[in-house]
Amino acid sequence: MRRHPRGTPHGQLRRQTGATLVVGLVLLLVLTVLGVSGMNMATLEITMASNTQFQQDAFQAAETGIDVPIAQRNFTTFESRTNEGTVGDGSYESETVFVDTTPVPDIAFSMGTSTGSVQAFHFNVRSVGTGPRNAVSTHVQSFYIVGPGGP
Repeated sequence: MRRHPRGTPHGQLRRQTGATLVVGLVLLLVLTVLGVSGMNMATLEITMASNTQFQQDAFQAAETGIDVPIAQRNFTTFESRTNEGTVGDGSYESETVFVDTTPVPDIAFSMGTSTGSVQAFHFNVRSVGTGPRNAVSTHVQSFYIVGPGGP
């Protein structure tokens, strides 16, 4: 005759056989789903962070594309000027275009010139910066240079 632990009826032992295994497998399944979900979220967050960095690289490249022609001070009213270059992981292409001339009152400046001889030369610089993974940023900067005008 088979011995049972004290106070445990014979039928109750049979009904509990394997219940622990099923509960353990369900818990392992839940933990696996949580682990896979966490890995997917981490991968997505890394991708989002890198895309933000690539966009920032393109932004900085476009800003450099504006800064370079302004620093070079090589402007002309006859033709547009282009610049290309690389900075960090990005590259830029910029074009400086003469827009218009505006007369400036001589009272505003103490250049010792006669009336109408001071003009503001308006220029636009359009710069397109590109970063890794085809990130693109386009910036336009307008400025003017005050100088001697025509008669």
